[in-house]
Amino acid sequence: MLKNYRFLTSGESHGKCLTGIIEGVPAGFNINTEEINNELQKRQQGYGRGKRMQIEFDTVEIKSGVRFGKTTAAPICLEIQNKDHENWKEILSIHSRDKNDQKSFTAPRPGHADFAGKMKYNFEDLRDVLERASARKTAMNVAIGSVAKQILKEFKITSEVEILSVLGQKDYEHEIEKVREMGDSLGGKFKIIYKNVPIGLGSYVQWDRKLDGIIAQAVMSVPAVKSVEIGLGCEYEKHLGSQVHDELYFDGQYHHKTNNAGGIEGGMSNGEDIVISATMKPIPTIKKSLNTVDLKDNSQCEAHFERSDICAVEACAVIADNMIACVILDEFLDKFGKDNIDEIKKNYEQKA
Repeated sequence: MLKNYRFLTSGESHGKCLTGIIEGVPAGFNINTEEINNELQKRQQGYGRGKRMQIEFDTVEIKSGVRFGKTTAAPICLEIQNKDHENWKEILSIHSRDKNDQKSFTAPRPGHADFAGKMKYNFEDLRDVLERASARKTAMNVAIGSVAKQILKEFKITSEVEILSVLGQKDYEHEIEKVREMGDSLGGKFKIIYKNVPIGLGSYVQWDRKLDGIIAQAVMSVPAVKSVEIGLGCEYEKHLGSQVHDELYFDGQYHHKTNNAGGIEGGMSNGEDIVISATMKPIPTIKKSLNTVDLKDNSQCEAHFERSDICAVEACAVIADNMIACVILDEFLDKFGKDNIDEIKKNYEQKA
């Protein structure tokens, strides 16, 4: 769906590495590896994370597309090593299969991609689903989003992230510990605000060019996210139109006294802060037994358990923040140019 800032990722949860290729980065922008690493560390933090975070310390290597710290307009290749791969290299070998593989399984976990993935791709071993469907792959999405955020920062476009609730509560650490003892998991709700976004990103002309629609798709693509709201979102149904539509004023510049629309009207940014809220379901891999069917013989059984987090709402918010950055940069380049930093800055100063 992205037209200018396009990317692909590859890699498995316990594979050798995660890789990403970004196409469409204009020439001349400074890209700082440490800023990418800082975003990656944010993704690994948060109360309720699992033991995998004690193994991995994600850092990125830029393999191409940047010279002397500046983008060259060539595709940028990024790589993140999986340190845990050393313990899985026989299980995830690309050459031969270990006949004594103890990590294969045929009992899908309710709420995960296991069942539908097996039926779609006709796998015998559900690990072939788990490894790519795992949220581990989002580390690369964060790295790619961090590149976008660094470019947006040149134009003072920045973001803020807030965790709204976990299990309906603002203070949730005690609840997480209780749920950990129960062998269960938690979801939650978060909010992301993008500031200083210029007017006119997105379009009403076609359904797939609407900014709110593109943002919603990007956030919904984050594993476990089940709802996305823009501005007042679900609260709209509680009010009359006269109470919620943002009235427009002019006092030397245009502005709205309220921002219930969340900075987007008719599929376009209107100059106000873009406000997105999203809700993440509880993580589907839990110690507490859930009923499922062993797809090997269709017998009733308990679901497979894999090492997992108890709660990853804070990490989910970081991932969503970086995915939104990719969307906003894509639309920004569409409006202001996409070849080099000087051209884009000139166009931005004339149009913004």
